[in-house]
Amino acid sequence: MKLALRVVAVTVAVLCVSSAFAQKGEVVKMVRIDPLTGILGPVGASQIKGYQFFAEKFSGMSTPGNPDHPGNPAGVKFEVTAMDNKLSPTESLNDLKAAIDQGVRYIIQGNGSSVALALSDAVTKYNERNPGKEVIFLNDSAVDPDLTNSKCSFWHFRFDADTSMKMEAMSSFMAEQKDIKKVYLLNQNYSHGHQVAAYAKETLARKRPDIKIVGEDLHPIAQTRDFAPYIAKIKASGADTVITGNWGSDLSLLIKAANEGGYTGKFFTYYAGVTGTPTALGTNGAGRVYQIAYNHYNMGGQMQKWQDEFKKKYNDDFYTGSTIRIFEMLGAAMAKAKSTDPVKVARAMEGLKFNSFNGEVEMRKTDHQLQQPLYMSVWEKASAKYPYSPENTGMTLVPLKEYPNYVSSTPTSCQMKRPA
Repeated sequence: MKLALRVVAVTVAVLCVSSAFAQKGEVVKMVRIDPLTGILGPVGASQIKGYQFFAEKFSGMSTPGNPDHPGNPAGVKFEVTAMDNKLSPTESLNDLKAAIDQGVRYIIQGNGSSVALALSDAVTKYNERNPGKEVIFLNDSAVDPDLTNSKCSFWHFRFDADTSMKMEAMSSFMAEQKDIKKVYLLNQNYSHGHQVAAYAKETLARKRPDIKIVGEDLHPIAQTRDFAPYIAKIKASGADTVITGNWGSDLSLLIKAANEGGYTGKFFTYYAGVTGTPTALGTNGAGRVYQIAYNHYNMGGQMQKWQDEFKKKYNDDFYTGSTIRIFEMLGAAMAKAKSTDPVKVARAMEGLKFNSFNGEVEMRKTDHQLQQPLYMSVWEKASAKYPYSPENTGMTLVPLKEYPNYVSSTPTSCQMKRPA
């Protein structure tokens, strides 16, 4: 009898150990749905390289003594492929269906909040109708606050800082710049652009009520080829500063038009470091183009080594740091859940804290918004202290100020419906 009990005890222990590593070596398939063609295609094409580069870095168990291969505590292997949505919500929903039909249960997207809102809604409805086949939506760049407020979903997790968080930090910096007196708002005509303008007006009125908003425009996203008319309006308004949430070609062409049109005011941006914009900035943007973001090109440490390796391998620049955090969080959550099942992984990600490339970050349980530090940087000539030069311009983004998690954190109205 004692022998039988001992055998049972050993068997249970073995089962417990094996279950703890049940997913070790398992392949986790992920699909990123984003533009790969068209005027904004270069951004998506660059970002998918980042996913494939870091999927290798974070796959399997860590290599002892080798920080270049951190792996993940669950020991899973990540595989990331891409689908071209042409920046269309309709195309994105078709891609989502195709990915699910292929057995993919981890969906990534970032470029375009209108697309993110459509995907979040579709994933939520799909999961309600298909228990046992749930899908998680990992948002790396879409920053409309509604995604973690009135339209929050248990299945959506945002790894970028939202528009309100970035504007909270940006306006804090601008409030200290006494030479800023007149501001022009120029943004893309979709949810993100509307939000940038709204939060800019609200935060500046609160922190620097003496600053005047002297003009405001919205333009079609990814359709404007010549921004000269907008620059003429900005100059005529007497604005010394422009706030814009533009990204991709809409920002690079705007800066190009400003340089050619002789506008010498400041630009406060969200995406000055993204593909194409550094080249458009050139040396003319020195000291007057700012970026608020959760990272910059001169983070140092392991991030700097990875950036250099990425550039050598692809002749391209890595800037979407949320890519790294997605792999870090998935690995930690899968180890915690002892499973790759999306329901268990989603629960494990809620409230999860971990150390990333710039300190501790936390996935806030209330709304699934990552809480993280933000940085204000300015476009300047590269130097020995800040050497990384995007697109071989000889220029870089020099960090000016760091805003800790608690400074940029903003409240949420999310009333999340969680699965039983």
